[in-house]
Amino acid sequence: MKTDYERHASGRMFENNFLEACSKIHPATPFAFYIPLITAMLGWALWSGTTRVGMVALFAPLGYLTWCFMEYTLHRNLFHWEGNGPFTRRFHAIIHGYHHTYPDDPQRLVMPLGASIPLAIIIGGLLWLVGRPDATIPYFFGVVVGYLGYDYLHWAVHYKKPWTQWGKALRAHHMAHHFACPDKNFGISHRWIDVLVGSMQVRGQAAREAAQQESSPSQQ
Repeated sequence: MKTDYERHASGRMFENNFLEACSKIHPATPFAFYIPLITAMLGWALWSGTTRVGMVALFAPLGYLTWCFMEYTLHRNLFHWEGNGPFTRRFHAIIHGYHHTYPDDPQRLVMPLGASIPLAIIIGGLLWLVGRPDATIPYFFGVVVGYLGYDYLHWAVHYKKPWTQWGKALRAHHMAHHFACPDKNFGISHRWIDVLVGSMQVRGQAAREAAQQESSPSQQ
């Protein structure tokens, strides 16, 4: 995937005004929607005896870990899948291509509710079919916490100047994905899966390899 980009700009995603409005979201919206929901859900499960603190301590981190792999897999295999036809290219443009073209659009830095709610319903429905609420409720809580961490960190690496070494490294990791190596660095809230599967590339290394690729035809 290689795209042109416009810094500090925004564009129109849909001709339809309603769909265009739905594609924009204030960065605080996911937190205002999901935090009360998952807090009430877990609080009820503990209060009613549906689950226990020990189960939360075990399955909430497992849910968070699951989100880390979901984040990486969705970004690499779905968001960057362009297909071969006009429909698949349009699908790619909507779910991720726009963000690479306008990486600084502040109204499209977190996932809109129209995308996250169906995903949450699918995950919640599959867990409901498992039939173990003592495990699946804290597991779902961990998945959603992981998703909210992803949304916040994606917004932060684009919008805020990092003030910790970890934040600077995470921002450099994601900016390299945007501007130097879109086929690398798919982790957003983390970098360890990129290291684990071999898709990690630092910004300076990516820039040097891109320069070598651009100059290679003239050397042949």
